[in-house]
Amino acid sequence: MSRDPSKLKVFRVADELVLEIYRRTRQLPLEERYGLQAQIRRAAVSVPTNLVEGCARRSTKDYLHFVVLSLGSASEVRYLLGLAHRLGMLGADDHAELVARYGELIRGLQRLLDALRPEA
Repeated sequence: MSRDPSKLKVFRVADELVLEIYRRTRQLPLEERYGLQAQIRRAAVSVPTNLVEGCARRSTKDYLHFVVLSLGSASEVRYLLGLAHRLGMLGADDHAELVARYGELIRGLQRLLDALRPEA
C-alpha cells in the first residue's frame, strides 16, 4: 500500500523546516561548512526523506521503522541546534524558534507512531 506523504502534517512541517534550516545555517562560520552546518542540514533533510521512504513501503512494520528514523533525525537536529547555540554560532532568537518548532515536530511524529503501533 503506497501512502502519500504530502497528506501528513508532520511531513509538511518537516519539509518547511528543511528550508528554514538551510536559511538559518548560512550564518554559521565558514569553517563549519563540512562540520556542524553539514550535520544539521543532513539530519534536517533526513526527517522528511525517511517519511517519504516509509510511505513507499508496503507493510506497516516497515513504515513504522522509517517514522522512527525520522523521529531520531528530528531529535538530532534539535540537539545540534542547541550545540550550535552554546558554541555561539546560532543566535538566541533563531535557536529558540527552531527548537520550539522541532519540539512540535517531534511530538507530531510521536503521535503518528502511537497511531500506527498495534495495540499491545
